Amino acid sequence: MLASRSHLVTYREDAADAEIPSHRLLLRGGYIVKVGAGLYVYSPIMWRVLRKIERIVREELDRAGALEIQAPILQPVEYWQESGRLAVYKASGTMLFTKDRNGGEFGLAPTAEEIVTAFVKATVQSYRQVPLTLYQIHTKMRDEIRPRFGLLRVKEFIMKDAYSFDIDKAGMEKSYQAMKEAYFRIFSRIGLEALGVEADPGDIGGSGSMEFMIAANTGEDTILIEEGTGYAANVEKAVSRLEPPVSANDALKPLEIRDTPNIRTCEQLRDFFDGFAVERMVKTILYKLTYAEEEKYCAVLMRGNKEVNEVKLKNHFGCLAVRMLAGEEIQALTGAEMGFAGPIGLNPKFHLLADESVRGMRNVICGVNQNHKHALHANIDRDFTPKEYVDVRMAVVGDAGPIEGKPMIVKKGIEVGHIFQLGTKYSEPMQAKFLSKDGKQAVFHMGCYGVGVSRLAAAAVEQTATDQGFVWPAAIAPFHVAITCLAGKDQAAVAATDQAYRDLQGRGFDVLLDDRDLTVGVRLKDLELMGIPALVLIGKKWKESGEAEIKIRATGKTLFAKLEQLPDVLKQEGCFA
Repeated sequence: MLASRSHLVTYREDAADAEIPSHRLLLRGGYIVKVGAGLYVYSPIMWRVLRKIERIVREELDRAGALEIQAPILQPVEYWQESGRLAVYKASGTMLFTKDRNGGEFGLAPTAEEIVTAFVKATVQSYRQVPLTLYQIHTKMRDEIRPRFGLLRVKEFIMKDAYSFDIDKAGMEKSYQAMKEAYFRIFSRIGLEALGVEADPGDIGGSGSMEFMIAANTGEDTILIEEGTGYAANVEKAVSRLEPPVSANDALKPLEIRDTPNIRTCEQLRDFFDGFAVERMVKTILYKLTYAEEEKYCAVLMRGNKEVNEVKLKNHFGCLAVRMLAGEEIQALTGAEMGFAGPIGLNPKFHLLADESVRGMRNVICGVNQNHKHALHANIDRDFTPKEYVDVRMAVVGDAGPIEGKPMIVKKGIEVGHIFQLGTKYSEPMQAKFLSKDGKQAVFHMGCYGVGVSRLAAAAVEQTATDQGFVWPAAIAPFHVAITCLAGKDQAAVAATDQAYRDLQGRGFDVLLDDRDLTVGVRLKDLELMGIPALVLIGKKWKESGEAEIKIRATGKTLFAKLEQLPDVLKQEGCFA
C-alpha cells in the first residue's frame, strides 16, 4: 500500500486525557480519533489491525466447530424480562435503552445470551441438532460511568461473543473445554501471552468461569498467582489457605463485658487490651442487600486481620447489590454507634454470616451493640451462633495459595476474554427446550464465550509499549514492514525501493511504501509512531554496497541485506506471520 493514499495522520503531542500508553500511542499514531466520551473512530490503518484480529478469532472459532451468525444490536426488552436479567441491568445502569415510535422498549446489546437463546429455541427441536455453538463478531454497547483508558473502557466496542448449546452438563463442559483451548490458540497466534484466571461470573452468571488476562502494568484487574502450581485467580474470586486460629485449643473463659470508651477499631482494641492480637478478634461488618423487590440486612463476622470480599458476598446471596452500612443507619438498626456492632445482642433483622476464618476461634473480642462496650472472651455457640459459614474473605498478596500453600504474588492484567459455564441459567426461564433421546422435553445446557476484539488491540500495545513507543505483534500489525527511499532524487534508488516493495508483496508481506513528499525525518518519525515491526531504508548504504538498512523495532537491531535477501531476513527476525 502506498502511504500517499493511506490517509496517515500522526500527532507530535500526547492528548491531554490520555492516561495510559495504549491510549496515548494509538491517538498519536493516528489509529483512533475520539468523537465522544468512550466513542472512537477507527482509522483505516486501525481497521486493518482489527480485521487481522477478527480473522484469527474467526479461524479458530471455525476450527473449534462454531458457526457464525449475526444478531441485532437493538434487542426487545421482553427477552431480557424472560431471562430475569432486565432488573439487574437497569439497576446497574450498564445497558442503554430506547423506545421506538410505537412505544416499544429496546436495549442496545451489551451481550447477546437472550437473543441467541431465542434463536436456538426457534430453530432447534431435537437432540440430533446439538451440540451447537454459534458466534458473532459485532458491536456492543455498555454505558460506562467513566469511560477512560482509550479502547480499554469505552461505551461502544467490537466483541466476539459465542454461545454453546448441549443436551447435558457433560456436553457443556466438553464445549467449554474446546473453547478454552481455542482461546489459548487465538492469543498464541496473535503473539500475546495470556493467563487463564479463575473469575467471578458477574452479571452473566453461571458456574465455571475463566478470564483470559494479558499481563500489563496498567491493567485494571488484579491477579493473585500461586507460582509453580498453575493457580491464578482474579482478586474478586481468589481463595487462600487459612492458618488455624491461634486460640483453637484454648479453654473457654467466662464472658466479660468491658467498658471501651471511644475504642472502635481492632487496632485500638489491641492497645486497650494490652496487646491482645488483632487476629484473635472478630469484627462485625453490617450490610444492606438489595434485591429486585426487597431489601435485607446481613452481618458478616470476620477475623480481625481479614477483610470482606463484597463480590463473594453478593454472589453468595444472589442479590443485585451489597452496601456497607454506616453512621445513622447502624445507630438505627443496632442501637449503638459505628464501631460497636457485634454478634451479641444483634438485631434479628440481620442474617448472621461468619467467614470461614472465624470457625474454631475461642475467647475472642467482639462488639455487643452497646456504645463504648465490647465483649472479652466471647465464644461461638455459647454467646452467639452464626447461621452459616461461608468464604467471603478477600485474599491478598502473601496469603498461602490454595494448591500448595505457597505465598501468592500479584500481577496486573487486562481482561481480553471471558468464558462461562452457564448451565440452564437462560434456557430454563426462557423455556428453550429440545426433544431428548427418550422423547421428553429438556432444556439446553449452555456456555458463553467472549473476546474483546478492539480491547485486544489496545492490550497488545500495552504489553509491547516502552519509552521508545510500541511494536505491533507481526500477526496483527497493519503492515509487516514499511519501506522508504532516503535518496528521493536518485532515480536508481527510487527504482530499487519500488522493486523491493513489489518483491516483498509477492512473498506475502503486507508492505507500506512511504512515497510521501516529506522530509526523511518526518517520514521516519511517523513510521516509528505507527509501531510497524520493521523498517527498510534504501539510501546511502544501498548506493555503496547494494544493501538495504533494516531496523527491527522489537529488538532494536539494525541489519543490512541485499534486496533479494529481505524476505528471508525479515521472516527470520519474526516480522512476518
